[in-house]
Amino acid sequence: MGSQYVLIQIKKISQMKIDLRSDTFTHPTAQMLEAMMKAKVGDDVFSEDPTVNELEDKTARLFGMESGLFCPSGTMTNQIAINVHTEPGQEVICHPYAHIYNYEGGGLAFNSGVQVRTTGDDKGQMDPDKIQDLIHTGPDLHGAPTGLISLENTSNKGGGTTLPMADIMAIKEIANHNHLPTHLDGARIFNALVETGDTSLEMGKQFDSLSVCLSKGLGAPVGSVLIGSSEFIEKARRIRKRFGGAMRQSGYLAAAGIYALDHHVERLAEDHKKAKEIASILKDCSFVESLVPVETNIVIFSLIKEISQSDFIKNLEREDIYAISMGPNKMRFVTHLDYTDEHHDRLTYQLNKLNQHF
Repeated sequence: MGSQYVLIQIKKISQMKIDLRSDTFTHPTAQMLEAMMKAKVGDDVFSEDPTVNELEDKTARLFGMESGLFCPSGTMTNQIAINVHTEPGQEVICHPYAHIYNYEGGGLAFNSGVQVRTTGDDKGQMDPDKIQDLIHTGPDLHGAPTGLISLENTSNKGGGTTLPMADIMAIKEIANHNHLPTHLDGARIFNALVETGDTSLEMGKQFDSLSVCLSKGLGAPVGSVLIGSSEFIEKARRIRKRFGGAMRQSGYLAAAGIYALDHHVERLAEDHKKAKEIASILKDCSFVESLVPVETNIVIFSLIKEISQSDFIKNLEREDIYAISMGPNKMRFVTHLDYTDEHHDRLTYQLNKLNQHF
């Protein structure tokens, strides 16, 4: 009775509030909660939680990897991967929009003692030829030696854009030629796969490690899985302990991840459809100066200079609609599992109403 009451209250709140700040604002479905409550658990620090082991193996197999490691967050999986792949004083090549560079609290420097060199356009894309130009593996003592090439798919700040497989393969070839490891921040990797039609096995071949987030579009409450070779994960497990990320009976959380992988991947196409419909409305709104082309579930648009961003956000919040700033006069909507058809109709109405107001 207690869990049913909680679920009813969550449902009531979610029906009123339209929260488009991020796809991390989802709540477990009734079926996911049921799977969590039925999970068999053990002590994961001893590798004895059967549900965690199942999730790790399942995620690794999806991408053709040997092993996996369940962690509390995508930030932790990224930071562990960087720590395993690099040595202090080295350099990580990534996009200037990369999550590892912008949103992980300076973890590259603090946790691993590495610096960053960036390249890429305003859509989150990275030109393989320009990556080659940045690589430093020679005898010159002045520059930091390159230790890792890291990609992000989809690109959050780029507007949920996907990376073309041809570019990913070209970058992998460059990395192999220079004897460098590759890592993928796959916070929204299934959004990318659903949109492009690329397979998870094909994607997995291009990377030495990959972070798979479960708590965004897939709707699980917590967690990401770091996958790679058995040797890599053995080292990663020790770093997870060092970072304080080892959990005990975490099978209750892992069960949500298993349910999400089994039931919530293909439905991501619904989120993409709604995001594109939002974009089609915004492009005709007088308060919008520019709009990033929408591929997946992220809508980024800039307001005209005559409109105060704070006033715009307040107008939305009066109608129980929540969005997030991505910079001066730049806004973001993110569609997700809890953004219903009813929410979509209400948002459409309010955007048209705001268009008349401004």
